[in-house]
Amino acid sequence: MQIDRHTDRHPPVGPPLRPAHRSRAVLAAGLLVVLLGTGACGASDSFDSSSSEKGVAASDRRGPASGAEGGSAESDSKPAAGKSAAGSPAAPKPGAAAVHVIRTATLDVEVRSVPKAVAAARGAAERAGGLVSEETTERVDDTHEMSHLVLRVPQDRYDAVLRELAGTGKLQSRTSNAKDVTGQVVDVESRIATQRASVVRVRDLMDKAEKLTDVVTLEGELSRRQADLESLLAQQASLKDRTSLATITLDLSEPYEDGEEPEDEDTGFLDALAGGWDAFVTMLRWIAVAIGAAAPFLATAVALVVLRRLLRGRLQRRHRPAPPTAAPAPAPEAPPAP
Repeated sequence: MQIDRHTDRHPPVGPPLRPAHRSRAVLAAGLLVVLLGTGACGASDSFDSSSSEKGVAASDRRGPASGAEGGSAESDSKPAAGKSAAGSPAAPKPGAAAVHVIRTATLDVEVRSVPKAVAAARGAAERAGGLVSEETTERVDDTHEMSHLVLRVPQDRYDAVLRELAGTGKLQSRTSNAKDVTGQVVDVESRIATQRASVVRVRDLMDKAEKLTDVVTLEGELSRRQADLESLLAQQASLKDRTSLATITLDLSEPYEDGEEPEDEDTGFLDALAGGWDAFVTMLRWIAVAIGAAAPFLATAVALVVLRRLLRGRLQRRHRPAPPTAAPAPAPEAPPAP
């Protein structure tokens, strides 16, 4: 018995593929795969490069910020390190410019004994390394004295000496002043350096000069510049003295027994009479002085007036006309005969 086997084979839809078409399709597919792979690599590379550039830029931005934060941290840490545990300010750096200050003070102190207070003030100034540049003492009455002193003390002992002087008695008044002259000191030093260099140049020109007129001109210029240099040196010395030594003016006085100055007593009749007599005598004295001062001028004026009158009288007598002579009187006529 024969069994017929049927296979379900469907005919292909469409026309059959040719070998040339099949090779082209394979080539196109391979080219597409290559292009897709190249694009993916380029995209990944561009992504990596852009991400790296962004990272560099971010690091550049973070660099100054971190530097600024570090600088601020360092600047914040420096003052903290510069201050001591007690909170005192740090000492100035060696390279920092020095500050030049002129300090002056005036004290008015009431003491029990002026001579003892003067000795104590002199001792305080000498112990501080200073000196007493001026001292004036006068007696107000039979039992009271007043003294005026000018002390010069080093700047670093200025406050200590002020406290010691104020503690010698009852402080009536106190005035202090501080003036910064750092700019003036620096300016004078710079001008001195410039003037010295100018003097050296003029001297070099004098050594090279050959004509007498040039030598004379340069000598005059050298004298002028040396005078300016000496003036600047004097200013520098004055500033150095006033900035190295502070000036303290001290006035000492003694109190009265009742704590107040005595008032003037009431004026009586005898006091008024004595005052009037003194005024009258003083007036007479001044009048006599005035007359004595004017006497030479008055005598000269009187002499001139007298001399003028004499000369005038003589001139009038000379120019006066002579009186006319009288004509003889006619003889009387004889009476007629009868």
